[in-house]
Amino acid sequence: MLHDMRSAIPVIIVGIILWTIALVIAIIANALAKVILTCVLGITLGFIGITYTKRRAKREGN
Repeated sequence: MLHDMRSAIPVIIVGIILWTIALVIAIIANALAKVILTCVLGITLGFIGITYTKRRAKREGN
């Protein structure tokens, strides 16, 4: 199960990268504030997901 949890981290990182690209495009395109906020929240939730995944993998490994 430890390997399954660790394999989710690259997927989360790809998501963070995509949200970051979307944020840059939204800022350049002068998008609405809610679009920019959605991108920021996507990035934030990605980092929370990485932290949660690492913590859960460590807990299940013990």
